[in-house]
Amino acid sequence: MGIKTFFKKAFGDMKQSARAQHEVDRANFAAAKAESKAQWEEAKAMGNPETAKKIMQEQRDAQIAEANDRIAAAQKRIDATKNK
Repeated sequence: MGIKTFFKKAFGDMKQSARAQHEVDRANFAAAKAESKAQWEEAKAMGNPETAKKIMQEQRDAQIAEANDRIAAAQKRIDATKNK
């Protein structure tokens, strides 16, 4: 393999790598942009008292469900320990 072929292959590889990295960067930028818009919409919605109450209630319901799952898991561990 000659020097010319080596450099041609090396620069071709770099070009492909740069294109792939550009695609990754564009996808990450689009994701950050979408997340930013979502945060803005959430903040805007929190200005409405009814929406804020609804969102906060959903968060509390999710926390209660998580706590109930933890209680159930702990109870299974307790029962398993007592049965041994």
